[in-house]
Amino acid sequence: MSNLIGTSIPDAQLGIMSNDGPEYISSTTLFKNKKTVLFAVPGAFTPTCSAKHLPGFIEKRSDLIALGIDQIACVSVNDVFVQKAWANHLSVGNLILMLSDGNADFVKALDLSIDSSAFGMGIRSQRFSMIIDDLRITECFVDNPGEFKLSSAHHLVEHLKNIK
Repeated sequence: MSNLIGTSIPDAQLGIMSNDGPEYISSTTLFKNKKTVLFAVPGAFTPTCSAKHLPGFIEKRSDLIALGIDQIACVSVNDVFVQKAWANHLSVGNLILMLSDGNADFVKALDLSIDSSAFGMGIRSQRFSMIIDDLRITECFVDNPGEFKLSSAHHLVEHLKNIK
């Protein structure tokens, strides 16, 4: 769990790829009046993110919706074009809202960024998942660096089942 529980989501511009090209939308607009699962990955096309993290949320989407979630969003410190290519590669379609935090402004505001310069990746997001209920963070799970446990779709579904 994180000390973010009970706090408001920071207002930051997040990129999405629309039919007309890249668009940037305020996080407060994206999450207002919705119950959202937001998960963050260190990078598109990276091994764990592509093999487990994003596919897990696609697989568990219907379970999350049945547990009262309105939308599921994935954020990564990548540009909009990379997020779109990654979504196409994994056949995400409109199941998951793919968000770009190109300059890491959003994850920095959450204090969930990590310096991956030693791996040639610069500033990235820590691996986390959270529930945002009308702009308020009600649940937040942050994995330790190099781990993939708490932020998984499976963990989030089990947690939500236990608090129902």
